[in-house]
Amino acid sequence: MKKLSVFFAFILSGFIYNAQAQVRVNVNINTQPQWGPAGYDYAEYYYMPDMDVYYSVPQRQFIYLQGRNWMFSASLPSQYRDYDLYSCYKVVVNEPRPYLRCDEYRSRYASYRGRRDQVILRDRWERHDNGNHYGWRNQDKHGGYDRGRGHGHGKWKDRD
Repeated sequence: MKKLSVFFAFILSGFIYNAQAQVRVNVNINTQPQWGPAGYDYAEYYYMPDMDVYYSVPQRQFIYLQGRNWMFSASLPSQYRDYDLYSCYKVVVNEPRPYLRCDEYRSRYASYRGRRDQVILRDRWERHDNGNHYGWRNQDKHGGYDRGRGHGHGKWKDRD
């Protein structure tokens, strides 16, 4: 009887461990900025080759080299303060402290400088269950978003 109890306790602990491991999945899609790249349910850092700047998504701060020191700031360095974060290319990096290997990232993503073809979270297309409805599409002339031909009123279909 004692062996049977130990066996069941062992099996139960395996299920509990497995359940805990499944619960620890990281999802930070709601914490990513609207200027972040679409298509990722988790992002630890963005690397922006145009400026050679990193952005820590969980900490919500930019990381950049100033002289020989790494700076951590809620805003971009002064030379990039007017830079359009919505248009520059962002590389998602899910490694700890990638800025410490800046030479590697700088050379690996040098060809991404100047690219403007990345879909960002603000402009992503969301496909709904039946395949006929789509989420936010294009920004209209008033700064709002158009949901297709219906202009945000009622149901809409993609007829293109």
